[in-house]
Amino acid sequence: MTDKTDLRNLTQDEIIRYVESLGQPGFRGRQIMSWLYRPGITQFSEMTDLAKEFRHILSEHARISRFTDPVLERSGDGCIKFGFTLDDDRIIESVLIPEPDRNTLCVSSQVGCAMGCSFCLTATMGFIRNLIPSEIVGQVCAADEFLRSQPEDERIGPERVTNVVVMGMGEPLNNLDNLLKALSILTEQRGLDLTNRRITVSTCGIVPKMRPLGENTDANLAISLHATNDATRSRLMPINDRYPLEMLLAACRDFPMPKRKRIMFEYILFKGINDSDAEARELAKKLRDIPCKINLIPYNESPGLPYESTPMPRILAFQKILMDANYSVFIRSSRGSDISAACGQLANKDVIT
Repeated sequence: MTDKTDLRNLTQDEIIRYVESLGQPGFRGRQIMSWLYRPGITQFSEMTDLAKEFRHILSEHARISRFTDPVLERSGDGCIKFGFTLDDDRIIESVLIPEPDRNTLCVSSQVGCAMGCSFCLTATMGFIRNLIPSEIVGQVCAADEFLRSQPEDERIGPERVTNVVVMGMGEPLNNLDNLLKALSILTEQRGLDLTNRRITVSTCGIVPKMRPLGENTDANLAISLHATNDATRSRLMPINDRYPLEMLLAACRDFPMPKRKRIMFEYILFKGINDSDAEARELAKKLRDIPCKINLIPYNESPGLPYESTPMPRILAFQKILMDANYSVFIRSSRGSDISAACGQLANKDVIT
């Protein structure tokens, strides 16, 4: 740990104010921002368009954080799970999902999670703490470093992360302030220069935080729904007791977004629990007036959790009912399950007993 200011914790506007506090003109902050996320830049001495004296001042008062030596696990399908050690020795996980035309990184927003979803391994950790912006952004930077280090003939996709989904450990909207800062850095042209249309934030339904998210970023919204009635959803997701379905769906109708955008509803299918024809028809009815698409997710079975995955024929029948109701419906292919990197499987193994 150090008392130096980590500049990767700061948005561009905050860096400008920081350099002004050091007696420098504001444009120096924009110069620093353009260096902070360049490949291979780890020291202020490498920022060659800054005066040497100023670089020395920065090195005395500030630092550039980065994750080094992550624990890597490789899946047979090409996915890579990263284990990153934080300054307080906590561990978070991210998952890189490579495809020929893109690299999607599933990032964590908290250490552990307080939501207690009964099907999710992260819930077994409980909530430990929020991640700060540099720890969220650092996952992307580290994955970029890894991709650039790989021989071209061994890479499946591009040499950088192209898409980010905030669907890893934690509930992002319970860490909204830090999340918004991280999204600002990710989309800043002088930062990591990702577009909002390639970033998705997934929430289990923290209703009071949904509109503030939409008012402060154009990132895509995904809702972890997983049920069509309160009894089933509360069994799966205790947060439903606080924000029941109708309240959640009303917040979705009120969510500010451009007309061309749609909310993604994620629906994990559990055998015999939420996968009947009747529930497919009820889902179609409940989402009728919300601009949306639906992502059906086969459950990734985990040791110690009392759920089974719905067989594929039943998933296809469920999908057909929704498609016949004129919804865009996708079935998410399960990636990384052999290394516990699939949806709902991220957790520090040392915590699970």
